[in-house]
Amino acid sequence: MKATWEKIDKNIVSIDVEVDADKVASALDQAFKKVSAKVNVPGFRKGKVPRGIFESRFGVESLYQDAIDILLPEAYTAAVRENEIEPVDRPEIDVTQFAKGQTFKFVAKVTVKPEVKLGEYKGLEVEAVEAAVTEEEISAELERLQSRHAELTVVEDGAAQNGDIAVIDFDGYVDGEQFEGGFAERYSLELGSGSFIPGFEEQVVGMQLGDFKDVEVTFPESYHAEHLAGKPAVFKVKLHELKRKSLPALDDEFAKDVSEFDTLEEYKQDLAAKLKERKEKEAEQALEVAVVDKATAAAEVEIPAAMIDTETDYMVKDFENRLKMQGMNLELYFQFSGQSEEVLRGQMRADAEKRVRNNLVLEAIAKAEGFEATAEDLNEELEKLSKQYNRPAEELRSIFEKNGNISNLNEDILLRKTIKFLLDNSKTA
Repeated sequence: MKATWEKIDKNIVSIDVEVDADKVASALDQAFKKVSAKVNVPGFRKGKVPRGIFESRFGVESLYQDAIDILLPEAYTAAVRENEIEPVDRPEIDVTQFAKGQTFKFVAKVTVKPEVKLGEYKGLEVEAVEAAVTEEEISAELERLQSRHAELTVVEDGAAQNGDIAVIDFDGYVDGEQFEGGFAERYSLELGSGSFIPGFEEQVVGMQLGDFKDVEVTFPESYHAEHLAGKPAVFKVKLHELKRKSLPALDDEFAKDVSEFDTLEEYKQDLAAKLKERKEKEAEQALEVAVVDKATAAAEVEIPAAMIDTETDYMVKDFENRLKMQGMNLELYFQFSGQSEEVLRGQMRADAEKRVRNNLVLEAIAKAEGFEATAEDLNEELEKLSKQYNRPAEELRSIFEKNGNISNLNEDILLRKTIKFLLDNSKTA
């Protein structure tokens, strides 16, 4: 096989590939076995028709596409590896020659990983982040825990308030017509959560038990259902039930109930220590972000759209998985938030581009400094994961290898090693 390439545009290369005629013949043989097993020829069982009779009846050209499908993936992969090209998107393939007894020629046009021109990345000045814990932060943490351990009590009399769980029926109309998804009975809605169309929850606040009310709202312009986007709607709402949070007292009994401590003061001291540890980690992460951002800002790189699209796909999938862990899915999220997938992807795209840019620059720094993820680094990482997930390191290695994710693990190790290098060689203000 012969393969040569040339750059035809920024981040786009063209690869000319020629595959030997004997491999073409072998691929045609494989294609014949595959196709002949499916065709009916009078006088012969499926898969038993002689090659000559098959070709005279159907033509050897009927095998070409299957033979190309057999040859192309292997030939393209070999050409990319041989020329040390790093594609970031699927190639555009143009077959220029394929025939029995001839070589197979094709041209692959593909977007590749861009070159990075590094700027200054050593001695970068970053601002230190304060990690001290204040009394206000300890109080806020206690209030959060207090709210988490609150009991819901049924409200016998009175009006709906922010923070209440309102059990409602609602029936939505646009232009006087009911619309799909706008009806529910005995739906539990936390008032003030912002989970419904803007303006809906605010109008439920103040309703009395048993009340009926027309709630008038306007769907957001970016609403996922285009026929509803930007339109005014009326929801006929009935309030069946109210549940209100009853907060426990912040005292020694509370400390005993939620921790291993006997007094509230001991519990507060433990909270303060944990908050300090958390803030120190956050401060370290903030320094990492700052030093990477500075190194990236000093570099020059033009990112192909395909890389941003791929990273956006990953972020949407990750978001969907996190929703599923909360018992929700994207469809419900779009319904409640009034967003569409297009809007969500648009919101994520800037972050996706930043992630890609940062990773490219960090990879370039690692290459410039001669860093690598060693076998020892990988073993240490697997041991950490082993303790985290309480599973043997070799079992985790087997899982990563089976899923083809060892390379991803090595990339993560290399990126962290590079970030540590940037921090060790930075100056804090």
